[in-house]
Amino acid sequence: YSAMSTMQQTDVLIIGAGPSGSSAAALLRQKGYQVTVIEKQFFPRFSIGESLLPQCMVFLEEAGLLETVRAHAGEYAFQFKNGAAFLRGTQRSFYDFTQKFSEGPGTTWQVRRANFDQLLAQQAEKMGADIRFGHEVLAVDVASTQPILTVKGEQGDSYQIQGKFLLDASGFGRILPKFLDLESPSDFPVRRAVFTHIEDGLLNDPEFDREKILITVHEKDYRAWYWLIPFADGRSSFGIVAEQDFFEKYGYDGSADYDLEALQKRILADDASLSHVLRHAKHDTPVRTLVGYSADVKHLASENYALLGNAGEFLDPVFSSGVTIALKSSSLAVPLVEQVLQGQAIDWMEQYETPLRKGIQVFRAYVESWYSGEFQDVVFSTHQDEKIRRMIASLLAGYAWDESNPIHRNAKQRLSTLAEYCREEQTQTTSERVADR
Repeated sequence: YSAMSTMQQTDVLIIGAGPSGSSAAALLRQKGYQVTVIEKQFFPRFSIGESLLPQCMVFLEEAGLLETVRAHAGEYAFQFKNGAAFLRGTQRSFYDFTQKFSEGPGTTWQVRRANFDQLLAQQAEKMGADIRFGHEVLAVDVASTQPILTVKGEQGDSYQIQGKFLLDASGFGRILPKFLDLESPSDFPVRRAVFTHIEDGLLNDPEFDREKILITVHEKDYRAWYWLIPFADGRSSFGIVAEQDFFEKYGYDGSADYDLEALQKRILADDASLSHVLRHAKHDTPVRTLVGYSADVKHLASENYALLGNAGEFLDPVFSSGVTIALKSSSLAVPLVEQVLQGQAIDWMEQYETPLRKGIQVFRAYVESWYSGEFQDVVFSTHQDEKIRRMIASLLAGYAWDESNPIHRNAKQRLSTLAEYCREEQTQTTSERVADR
């Protein structure tokens, strides 16, 4: 292309080449449409959120992206993943995703997002998508039927490009919410994540299961938790999530020049169980932080644009739902975009926003239940009905849109009831033990 003063044209404009942007581009190319993706950064680039869910595999396959990930899994040390493990003091629990209620894959990978995202983008390019790395959106005009972007190119030149439809897959950049004033405050408390990659020292540890993400509840504050996401080469993504007052107890006021590595080590030292797991770990990568990442918008789509993935709503990292929601949004949106391109009228609220949010609401119920402590009590209960375990495993595996799963209906209420039952069972068992003594 040349950055001339004349207006450039394409069928579909996409902002962002992350998982939702690349999968949307791939799906549209399968249908033969011209796709132009505007991506501010150059790939590979660091991104957090490395633990995929098995539900992702369905969407990657649908977009024609699964084989390229599978072919490069060994080269990039993607770690085979079959479940989630939980740790709280001396309590341990795990869920095997192959033992789930819902149909579909029960395994996936834990990936370095820099490599994973680049693979998806490269495959979308091979399928014919025009991905413009190092190009930045300066202005958005959705007033006319066909949206127009004003873009700054790699060399600093600016140009305009018009599409018949616009998809915002800009993730935490949230381009359309900012330009079109769609931002809506999340009703989640403001939480902070402090994270890095480490050499975990667990590669030959027979007690550690690299095939599962490890989620550890902080021993002194149940609202705080740690993630440990192993890769296949002896390294892991390691992070701590909590509200700001938790970090303040450790002397962190949020200042930019604070020693985040020392902070992370201090918080880790306060958990004996996880400290033991990571006793041979080496911190060798700069520690980063994200605060107030939970986000929402007034609406997810209009007649000529739609928001995908994190650009629309991001909940919380606790159940690794980000990439799954991103890929699901592309899978839902692209057939509707095709109908728009064919001149059909779409009710975006009815056909896109409502079905997408149904699954998000299920994830949300679990996230809220986790932070209230209820779902933690379910996870660590030693008396779990096998059918209920399978239903929970389905959600943890990402199958939040499976309406046949009984626990998804009124998820919040059902989790509350389940927690109450688990607590009663636990109390009963404890009193039985006391009586036996």
